Order: sequence, then structure tokens, then C-alpha cells
Amino acid sequence: MPKLSVIVPFYNVQQYAPDTLTSLRMNAHRDFEFVLVNDRSKDETPAILDRAADELADVAQVRVIHHEENGGLATARNTGLDAARGEYLTFLDGDDWLAPGYLHELVTAIEELGCDFIRTDHVQATARARSVHRVPVGRRNEVLNPREAILPADRTTSVDYAYAWAGAYHRRLLDKGLLHFTHGLRTAEDRPWIWKLHREAESFAAVSLLGVFYRRGVASSLTQIGDARQLDFIRAFDQVVEETAADPDADRLLPKAVRTYCAIIAHHLSDEAKWEPAVAKQLRSMSAAAIQRMPQDALRDVLDTMDLRRSTKLRRLRRRVTTAKAAA
Repeated sequence: MPKLSVIVPFYNVQQYAPDTLTSLRMNAHRDFEFVLVNDRSKDETPAILDRAADELADVAQVRVIHHEENGGLATARNTGLDAARGEYLTFLDGDDWLAPGYLHELVTAIEELGCDFIRTDHVQATARARSVHRVPVGRRNEVLNPREAILPADRTTSVDYAYAWAGAYHRRLLDKGLLHFTHGLRTAEDRPWIWKLHREAESFAAVSLLGVFYRRGVASSLTQIGDARQLDFIRAFDQVVEETAADPDADRLLPKAVRTYCAIIAHHLSDEAKWEPAVAKQLRSMSAAAIQRMPQDALRDVLDTMDLRRSTKLRRLRRRVTTAKAAA
């Protein structure tokens, strides 16, 4: 069994894949396994991965998997999870990169703490600019209860720091069914995943490791494209709310889930200019329907305590649906 499996999906990233693969080489170890998943790329990415596999084979265990159809990031990660053999697992995206020696430090940290998973800080790279982003957990290098890190509802907490690649995960979480992503989600795939992890895992820790470089502003990234695939955030947060509502602590946890859902809807509505016109219309109608599906008591509390700009936008959307129903 390898000590660590690194799951890396790639899709049309020929410009960035060489940097990603070079950083893996600079972290390679005979006890590490790199699972490289080509999600039916249409550019030169598949050839780049095949060449890299040959070059990496002398320093690490490598497997390249080619999808016959494009399934999206969640599905590609699941393919990697199904193939991974490591005692510990982590993720990297095909346009990001790692600092030299980071993976060794990551394994050392989770082994010393002995917890189910750890969360790490990261560096955001936008063109030549660099900024450090911290896990929103104040207590570092201390084993904590992940369920307690979901709250408070009105502050940024660990479930808001949803990046799957910012951490490492013990294999027992995979065996319990806690590491797979919702099949087919094209965006916000990390959100149901991080909530499930925090509700159902037994222990975690935040560690002050800086080694993942997250590339922002990539033209091909879904965060930069206003097409219908981004509307999958509705499906993702519906899942968060539904699963949290079934939790024994639903009374405590649901306000956080609903508040986060509302904040994301308000964010997308305020950024409407980036959407294609037909998709913007679909965004408004799907968001209005989502507001109607939310637990209404929790929604009222959220709208009463959210800032005026966002709550006004959401109330207007809610009234529009109520008025339409009354007219019908």
C-alpha cells in the first residue's frame, strides 16, 4: 500500500499541466502514488500526461486514467478515488501546483496528529500576484471535533473553506463512504462533500502548512464562464440542506446551511453581468424556486439577520414567486 495517493483530474489544461506535473516530480517518493485522470480533454493534455507518466515512473508510483466521456471534476475525482491505494489521500487540480517537499510535510502532519483528516492553508495565484488564504479555524495542530467546526452560523467557518485539495484524508474515510463526490456536479462539488465530512467524520485538525498554489483567473475555469454548468450550485446546496435537515442536530446546523445557500445565491445574482442572458434568466427562476424549498423558519431568521443589500435582493426574489403563485 502506498503511503499517499494524490488524485489529479485534468481537463483541457495543456498550458498549465507541465507546471503541475513538474511540481509532482519535486514531491515524488517511492511510497507516493500519483493518480492522473484525463477527463476527456480535447487538447494536448492526454499526450502530456502519458509522457509525464513515463518520466515519473522512476521516482513514484503513477497511474494515468483516460475517461472516454467528459464527466466533470466531481466524477473525475471519484474515478481517482476508486483507483487510489494509499493509506492517506489528497487532491490537486490539473492547473494548480505544489511547493517542493509539501507532500512529505502533509503526510508527517496527519500521521503525527492521528486524526481522520487535516486542513491546510493555501496560496492563491492570480497572474503574478500571490495571497495567502487561511483555514478559518483558530486552533492549530490540535485534534478537534469536525461537527463543532461547522458553527457559528453567522461567521465564516471550516465548511466555508471547501477546497478538497487543501488537506489530507485517512483511508478509513474512503472506506466509510465519506470521500466520494456527488456524481456529475460541474461546480460547487466541494460543498456537499465538505459538509458531509464535517458532519460524519470523528476528528480533524487545521495545520499551518503552505504548499498548494491555487491558480485563479484561468479562462477555461467554470468560475470564469457564465454558462449553465455553473447552475449546478443549486443542486449542490439543495443536497447540503436536505442532508443537514436529516441530521440529529438539524436544529443547530440548518441555519448555517441556509445562510450559506442564501449568500451564494445573492453572490451569483449580483454578478449577473457575466452570465449569458438565457442562463441569467434561468438563474433567477431556479434561485427563486430554491428559496421556496428552503426551511422557511430558518430562511426568515437568515433574511432578518443578513446585511440589507443581500437580504433585499433575496426578499425581492421571494416576493416575486409568492406574487406569481397568488396570481395563478
